[in-house]
Amino acid sequence: MNIVLLGLPGAGKGTQAKKMSQEYNLPHIATGDIFRQAIREETPLGKEAKKYLDSGELVPDEITIGIVRERIQKDDCDNGFILDGFPRTLNQARALTGMLEDMGRKIDVALYIKVKEEELIKRLSGRRVCQECGAAYHVVYNPPKEEGICDLCKGKLIQRSDDKEETVKNRIRINKEKMEDLIEYYRNQGNLKTVESTGGIDEVFNKIQEIIGAGV
Repeated sequence: MNIVLLGLPGAGKGTQAKKMSQEYNLPHIATGDIFRQAIREETPLGKEAKKYLDSGELVPDEITIGIVRERIQKDDCDNGFILDGFPRTLNQARALTGMLEDMGRKIDVALYIKVKEEELIKRLSGRRVCQECGAAYHVVYNPPKEEGICDLCKGKLIQRSDDKEETVKNRIRINKEKMEDLIEYYRNQGNLKTVESTGGIDEVFNKIQEIIGAGV
């Protein structure tokens, strides 16, 4: 089964993708990971991507699409895959459909993890990280034993600039427009499934299993 995970920043796509990967024995393909792998292996596309990343620029669609194509053609994807972080745009979604058609394959489920915006803001703006050891916390969901102090090394906990509330709101606004296009695209393809992300991680995963369990 070939699965695309959709959701705004903070929706928990990566967490659910890992659980799905273990449950269904499908590779979890995260865009950041495959960029790093292509760069590490020094593939031609990996070298091209590195140039953009090193200069702080966005990697062009054609390179991103090419790297995804390379990854899903590997043997471990023969029985399917879980794509996390791709497609991000309508152009990428159309390109993914085309490349899979060339391989005689298709997306079976586009799984949209839906979270209310106020919850996303709470999740993202509540994150804290230790400036010494990098340990991650959350002021609501995973607070340290002592406020502002890392449990592990007693370092100071800080809020990263991209987790500040105004920045978070802007990220959500920018991503929301693209997400609406993707949701409409996959709805028209007939393979969109929506999971309301209410409750804990396991509760959301149970909802996912109810949707795709019979199809794997």
